[in-house]
Order: sequence, then C-alpha cells, then structure tokens
Amino acid sequence: MGSPSDTLTSVRLRLDIAGVVQGVGFRPAVARIAARHGLSGCVYNDSGAVHCELEGPVEAVDAAARAIATDHPPMARIDSIRTTPVAPIGDSGFRIVGSRSGDDRRTLVPPDIAICDDCLRELRDPDDRRYGHPFITCTNCGPRYTVITDLPYDRPATTMAQFPMCARCEAEYRNPLDRRFHAQTIACPDCGPTLAWHGPGAGGDPLGAAVAAIDDGLIVAVKGIGGFHLACRADNAAAVSELRRRKTRPAKPFAVMAANVGAAESICRVDRAAANLLRSPAAPIVLLPGRDGSVQAAVAPGLSEIGVMLAYSPLHHLLFDRLGPVPLVLTSANSGGSPIVFRDADLNWIDGLADAVLTHDRPIHVPCEDSVLAVDADGGVVPIRRSRGYAPLPVSVPVTTTRTPILATGGDLKTTFCLMSPDGHAHMSSHLGDMADPRTQTCFESALDHLAFMTDSCPGLIACDLHPNYATTTWARRQGRPILQIQHHHAHAVSLLAEHGRLGTPMLAVAFDGTGYGTDGSIWGGEFLMVTDPASFTRVGHVKPFALPGGDGAVRRPGRIALDLLHRARIDWAPGIAAVDGLSDQERYVLGQQIPRGIGCVATSSMGRLFDAVASLLGVCQDVTYEGQAAVELEHLARRGRAVPLEFAVATGVLDPVPLIVGLVRGLRRGTPAADLAAGFHAAVIAATVQAVGQAAAGIGTVGLTGGVFVNRLLREGLRNKLTDMGFEVLTHAVLPCNDGGLALGQAVIAAQRQERGTSVCVSEFPAR
Repeated sequence: MGSPSDTLTSVRLRLDIAGVVQGVGFRPAVARIAARHGLSGCVYNDSGAVHCELEGPVEAVDAAARAIATDHPPMARIDSIRTTPVAPIGDSGFRIVGSRSGDDRRTLVPPDIAICDDCLRELRDPDDRRYGHPFITCTNCGPRYTVITDLPYDRPATTMAQFPMCARCEAEYRNPLDRRFHAQTIACPDCGPTLAWHGPGAGGDPLGAAVAAIDDGLIVAVKGIGGFHLACRADNAAAVSELRRRKTRPAKPFAVMAANVGAAESICRVDRAAANLLRSPAAPIVLLPGRDGSVQAAVAPGLSEIGVMLAYSPLHHLLFDRLGPVPLVLTSANSGGSPIVFRDADLNWIDGLADAVLTHDRPIHVPCEDSVLAVDADGGVVPIRRSRGYAPLPVSVPVTTTRTPILATGGDLKTTFCLMSPDGHAHMSSHLGDMADPRTQTCFESALDHLAFMTDSCPGLIACDLHPNYATTTWARRQGRPILQIQHHHAHAVSLLAEHGRLGTPMLAVAFDGTGYGTDGSIWGGEFLMVTDPASFTRVGHVKPFALPGGDGAVRRPGRIALDLLHRARIDWAPGIAAVDGLSDQERYVLGQQIPRGIGCVATSSMGRLFDAVASLLGVCQDVTYEGQAAVELEHLARRGRAVPLEFAVATGVLDPVPLIVGLVRGLRRGTPAADLAAGFHAAVIAATVQAVGQAAAGIGTVGLTGGVFVNRLLREGLRNKLTDMGFEVLTHAVLPCNDGGLALGQAVIAAQRQERGTSVCVSEFPAR
C-alpha cells in the first residue's frame, strides 16, 4: 500500500492472468472492477491468457488487483497472476480491446455449465425481450466447450458465428455495465438460433409439439448442449418399457431429469449435499435413494437409487414449464456402447429409437455427455463419470514433461483420453463411450484433434494399456509414434496419487476392478500394489486366481464363474443353487468338461468377477446386460441385509475365496435370506482386505482405494472407515472416477515419469494374440 502522498501519483500495473479466463466473462469483470476503482487502462485476450493494465492512484490499483484475484466470475479459475509495473501513459477510461493473436500459448477451455439464475428469471419474465428464448445465455452461464472452435475466444471462434447480432444484442454486448458485455454466445429471438420439430403435430410451435408428444407417451430426441437425448415421461411405465425395447436395454438404469429440487424430492430423497450438487453450475446426474416405487421400477430395476439431474439448459426449463413437474427420462441418444449423437446429419445412428425430433440450428462442435456423481456417507463426492460441467478442465499434477506432450488413451470401456502438456496440465476429455465401436473411435479422433488444437499440444508419445487386444492399444500402435504400455492397475493407482498431488507419497494401492491385463499375461483385478515411485510398482498381494470359463462369455453369464468356484470348493453342482439352476443342461455339460481340465478357462484374480459370481450364487443376476450389472444389484441387495459371518482365507496378502463360497452355499441351504448373505459377503471382503493390507503394508502409512469396484459405496466407505481406524491415511477418488474413466491420467503421469528418466518408450512386453 502506498503512503497518502502516493495516492496523488498515478502508477500503472500490468497483470498477466492464466487459467480458465476466456469465455467466462473475465474481461467484463475486470472492466467493472477498474470502473469501480476509477482506473484507466485496458484488458484483452490472447491465445494464452488475459492481460490487463491498470492505471491510477496506487491504493486504487492495489485494491483493483486484489479484487481481480478474488472476485472473479463464477466460471473462472485462476492458475496464476503475474504482475509487472509499467510506465503510466495517462490514458482516459478503461477499454476492452480486441483479442490479439500471435502468441503460441493457449488458455484453458471452460466447460459447459447450467443456466444462471439471472437468465432463468429473464426466461420466465413476460416483459423481458428474451422471454421464452431457448438459447438465452450470458457471461456467467451456458455452453462453452461444445461451441468453441478456436482461440482467442471471440464470437467468430464459436458456432454462434453464423448468427449476426441484432442492434439490441450488440448494444448489450458493448455496454460495460451489462451482464452480457462481451458474452460471445449472446442471442435473442430476433437474431439467435431457432428450434425445429420433425414429428407429429408439426407446425409453428416446435416446443408445443414436443410437449404434446411427450405427454402422449412418445419418445422424443431432444438436441441439448452437448448432444441429443431421448426423452419420455419417467412416470409412464409403458413409454419407458418401449424405450428399453428399442435400445435393447432391458435393465440398465436410465437417468431422470427433474424441473427443480422440489420435483426431484417427489421421486427420491435429497439431502443437503445432494441438493448442492444438483444445483451446482455443473448440474451433474446424482445417484439418490428412490422414494417413488413405480418410477424406480421403470428407470432403475433391481436398484435402490435413481440417477437424477435438474434441468440445466433454457430449453429444458421451457419443456418443464409446459409439462409441469413430471420427471422425464433423459438418456443419451445412442445405441449401446456408441457415442452420443450430436449432429443432425448423424440422426440415422438412432433410427427407430425416437418417434420425433426437437432440434435447433446452433451447431455442436464437439459432443459432451452428462456427468454422473454420487455422494458418500460423509457428504463427499464420488465421481462416476466426469464429462459435462467438468471436462475439459485439466488436473494439475507436479510433473514436467521436458520433451514432448503425452497422449494417454485410457481403456476400452468408459473411454476418456488425457493430453498432458509440458506445464503439468493434464487435460481430460469428456466421456466418449465404448472404444470397440468404430463410431466411438471416430469421435475419439475428432475430440482429440479439437483438444490438441485448443491446447496447442502435438503428442510425441502415446501411453496406452498393456492389454494387447484393447482397441485403444491397437489404435495407439497405428499412429506411428513411440508408445509406452502401462499396466492397468498401476495406472489406476497413480491416477489416484496424481489427483491428490501426492506423487512422492509411498502408497499401498488396493486396486479392485473387473479386467486388467497383468504383467504375467493373466487377467488381474484384485490387486495390492506397492507404489513407492510412480514409475514402477510391486505386486504384494491379490485375490487367489480362479477361472473364467469361456473367457468373455463368463462375464455375460456369471453362473459359469460361480460353477468354477463351486468346483474349487468341492461343492457338487446340485439343483437348488441359483447359479446351477440358471444355466441350461447343455451349458452345465460343457462346463463339466471345461472346468476340471482347465480347457478354455482364463485365469483371473478379479474382485469384480468374484462379485459377479456371488451375485449369481445368490440368485441376483444370471444374465449381465450392462457392465457391472451383477455387482451393482448385489450391492443394492446387501444394503437391505444384516451381515452374517463369512470369511476368506488370507495368507501373505493372498485372499482365497473358497471358504467364502463354502459359507455362502451353507447359508443358502439353511435358508438364510439372500440380502443377509450379500451383506455378509461385503463385510467379508472388507475384513479380508484389511487383513491383507496389514500383512502387506510394511510400514507404509497411506492406502489408496482405486478401480471400478470402488464405485460400490458400501465397500468403499466400510473399508475406508476400518483402515482409518487402524491408523492408515486412506486416499479415495474425488476428482476423477475410480473406474476406467480416470485411467488415462495415471497412464500419462507414468509415461511422463519414465520419459524424464530416459526409460525406453517402446515397450510391448506381450505380443498381440
């Protein structure tokens, strides 16, 4: 701060501000702060940052600089501010000047966020000129990532470029006192995008036609911010059933959209933490305990939770304003495993799924699925899918890649890639789908090209999974660049360390998931990995291997795995055991030849597959129609039970499930309720894991829980509590999903560490087969 005499002397201070500072109303906010403090100067964008110069009395300049750092727009994220005194020039007034090019750096691209309260109020005000306008937005809300085509972020560099502003919008755009000052997506009914309807009742009111169709029980494809959704009334069981038939999705839960928190509370229980998440700018899908039995049975059969999100776009709110507070199924417009449809030209991808289409003429440059989160018992966030509202914001990790940017391709399911730049910014893509689908590979490449351009990253090294037959591994090999294959569970563990900024912390990782290619060529998935250096790991424990008879076929028919475990436990395949009864005579005959001889049986240590087998034994699930179905339904059954005593045999970090199988069958034959046995199984997994950690920790005080099995909050919370009580520091995922949606970050960090140390980057330990 200056002395009183200094206040009469003008100074000029330059601020170079990096982070998420474009497309979020940052320049108008700086202009308002400067005006509030009576300062002159200017503010402008370039490709890498926002720059401003503040001139005036030193106290006013200091105060304005502090305000810029602390009172920035809600969508902004400041990573750094560099200040430099410069010579005063005596200009008058404060100006927002045109964006400048020529800087090779790139700023961070903001995500799409929900409509703000101010825009929502105007949307519903009959006296406002944007009343009922489906594309109302301002500097504090709306699409960003999905409409930005170039940087610096100005209107010509968005998909709004084809909509010239009318005189009134331009006046708001140029008024420093207006909320839409330099709002690049500004529009109104006179100059903005328009809706179009293709379906029954076509006429002059596309919105009214869509509402009538949905009310009549039809399925409507609705073009949103990041792609098309399929919409129908969630309280219309026939409509939901028809949607399931068309999508060949007999059991996988559908997301539900509610008009507001009050409407959400009519179908599920919403506590304060969940309400805050629902109302947050990211507006994710949140898994919540259901309270409406009919809606629950229709949208999430066999489960106790419903995935709910609130209306987040102006179009959604307009639909609900006419429909009333009814819940809507709002699921991605795609077929199983394929990416979300986001272009009108690709609507043939969903031929036969929708009865009608409500679309608009604002192009979506890149697609973006909805994010999915849960809330744990302590109110903490459990990410399940990180996409709209969060992607492509980077995770900052303490890694510097001095040679070249790195691309990590992630896994084959829940595919999400990571671009790591030399400054340690790990840019995570949105959720893309199942990489085995050629359409997903096309979207993968388009999203990669877009993010590489926006971040000015040309990857010189590709990190991918160790599995020789993953589509992501095959894709990486085709690129003609050096590749580094990373063991699956090692990547999970390092992803967890990286998101916590703890790469230097020795950690015992408990990595439980479904499938991961091991360094011995078998399928891992129930692993205890010692990670004292992110570049390497030591396997110090695991689930004792059992078999997947028929390989991938056993994933779809978990009774096959159950019969292998019964064989290992020397239990006859007698009628009356659900896993036995759920298989045909022919299947049992073939398995009777396979299992004793090990013919066509793939060895695995997978905890995820053990959950599947137990679900089959207890009669929970015999046919898996979506990834994780058996395990998810088993968890929800366990929540209703009282745990009965069951146990693994644990020795030197190895969990043998045979005693557990014996106990489960004994319980079934005694008539113990399946819910109690399911709860007992969860308790046994927790107890055995705690015991194995105690055997393998060897003085390490930090334990990490990672891998897709830890989407199971009953297991996650129970294990975290037990280990914490033993004095361990327990790390769990709170930024990225524990499943394969977070895998790419770990791959990128491991590759960066090995690159720094000069480790060979052409690693292919096992040939493709």
